Amino acid sequence: MLQIILLVISALIALVFIAALFMKKKYSISTSILINRPKNDVFNYVKILKNQENYSKWVMSDPNVKLNYIGQDGTIGFISQWESDLKNVGIGEQEITSIEENESYQVEIRFKKPFEGISQAITTTESISDTQTKVTTTFNTRTPFPMNVMVPFISKMLKNDMEGNMSRLKANLEA
Repeated sequence: MLQIILLVISALIALVFIAALFMKKKYSISTSILINRPKNDVFNYVKILKNQENYSKWVMSDPNVKLNYIGQDGTIGFISQWESDLKNVGIGEQEITSIEENESYQVEIRFKKPFEGISQAITTTESISDTQTKVTTTFNTRTPFPMNVMVPFISKMLKNDMEGNMSRLKANLEA
């Protein structure tokens, strides 16, 4: 009986590894929202990383999160660091790596705990009218083998979090 249980467990583990061989490791998640504000107002708000304290689920999840800022916010090279005892927040930092004024900004996100990793995110603003702006955030990352078997679950969770962030951003800017 014990041999059968061990054989079944071994087969399940092998199945997970085989599935991971065929699953993608790199993936992107994108979400957009329309905000009833001029593009210039929206861009000038989103490029300031400190403003994420007002709409980012990950920052807002831990009221005791320790935040540290290095440099001039809203400029290339600015770093926003966070440290939390909560696993879903963890420890890491993001750095503004490029800015195309009134169009887009890109950050490199460096996760340290609970898992190490580097991802990129780009936020773009597009004028729909004089008083309406489309904001799109695209998160690009890589999950190494064999953890890439979790990509469908991770990407669904991240997409939900990103959509919540966008809804709070819209509410803040339209208030």
